[in-house]
Amino acid sequence: MANASPARILLASNRGPVSYTVEDDGTLTHRRGGGGLVSGLSAIGNDIESVWVCAALSEGDRVATRRGLTDPSVRMLDIDAGTFARAYNGIANSTLWFVHHLIYNTPTTPVFGASFRREWASYEAYNRAFAEALAQAAAPGATVLVQDYHLSLTPRLLRELRPDLRIGHFSHTPWAPPDYYRLLPDDVARDVLAGILGADRAGFLTRRWASAFADCCEAVLDADVDRAALTVTYQGRTTRLGVHALGADSDFLRERAHRPDVDLRLAALREAVGDRRTVVRVDRTELSKNIVRGLHAYRHLLRTRPEWIDRVVHIAFAYPSRHDLPEYREYTASVLRTAQEINDEFGTATWQPVILHVDDDFPRSLAAYRLADVALVNPIRDGMNLVAKEIPVVSDEGCALVLSREAGAFAELGEDAVAVNPYDVIATAEALHTALTMPRAERAERCKRLAEASTALPPSAWFLEQYAALTADQGQE
Repeated sequence: MANASPARILLASNRGPVSYTVEDDGTLTHRRGGGGLVSGLSAIGNDIESVWVCAALSEGDRVATRRGLTDPSVRMLDIDAGTFARAYNGIANSTLWFVHHLIYNTPTTPVFGASFRREWASYEAYNRAFAEALAQAAAPGATVLVQDYHLSLTPRLLRELRPDLRIGHFSHTPWAPPDYYRLLPDDVARDVLAGILGADRAGFLTRRWASAFADCCEAVLDADVDRAALTVTYQGRTTRLGVHALGADSDFLRERAHRPDVDLRLAALREAVGDRRTVVRVDRTELSKNIVRGLHAYRHLLRTRPEWIDRVVHIAFAYPSRHDLPEYREYTASVLRTAQEINDEFGTATWQPVILHVDDDFPRSLAAYRLADVALVNPIRDGMNLVAKEIPVVSDEGCALVLSREAGAFAELGEDAVAVNPYDVIATAEALHTALTMPRAERAERCKRLAEASTALPPSAWFLEQYAALTADQGQE
């Protein structure tokens, strides 16, 4: 990334490409992140001035920002801690995430009262801080790419400040259908849609999510929607909708999966598994990932298909997520409890039916990917789900994929996966049996096709495709 300012390309996201840590002696250390946004922005080239606007998330980030020690191409916003918590936890993760993943327990939640209104005001302030920082940093006619549900108001707020800019927004989540989306208070529902429509182009991971967004615009805003052209016209402005299906980074995954630390963990897993078959899942303990129902399905498989007793091991990695929210702490406890119940019911001195880990360990995840005979990916709802794409890429012998039809990845992978309704535990158990008994040659051939589909648009190409589409749209107007 170039260091010059003002910038011609700007990216905005809640989390930035670098994080800082305050060491015991008071010094600051930093760690560079990876992923599609980092590699994509780098791929544009150093001859174009760019800047990444993000929030200062850790104490180290805040110290670095206050001392003026951050990379000139990264602008961290030192937002008031209370404002950030209300915007991030109260609205982004406890409201918008719940709506788009359809995970509210609607008889009791949500309740949009006075506390929600305080949270919403903070969310507005948080988005306004981003819009102001972007407006200040952008060169005339610059291109701005805003990321995700944390910043759904930013495009409109930025356009009010800088109508000369080319603005894109990308949603990494699913989008709720109108009936569920309208759980939100009417003014909030309108503001979120209008916020994203402040962009020239709104991107989504699948056409299904793009269509749901268009449906909401029509139902809530009475906007003019052209479904064939994928455009939404509102208050005299037209926003193009784009579909960009993020893929797995095959080069990185295959290289990283064969380093010595992964080999050590693979050897340990093989010793624990023995000559048994494996069902592997790797998730965050996120409510939408549906880990508990997956465990229930595995238990049903053992109860109804006794031929699998002592012949299969479920390797389940459920890594911590949002433990500052009570729903997530309770969910993690339920995962632990259910896994223990299965081991208590079926386990023997020489066989542990479920190997569960809840501490994050990326090399161990890659080892499990390599060992998988069956990959279980059964989310209630998911924008994409990269695990479904990563395991076929890394699998040593070729794996069968049991995949929820509610995962965004299903649009690309469904033909070669074993499809499941994520709520149907009995059908999921049968799908596991089908996958476990799939002939080796068929499994290998399916896995090959899954890997090809999964890597069709790797992260850097995914980012560059959005950038190219946004600038191409400008030439058509």
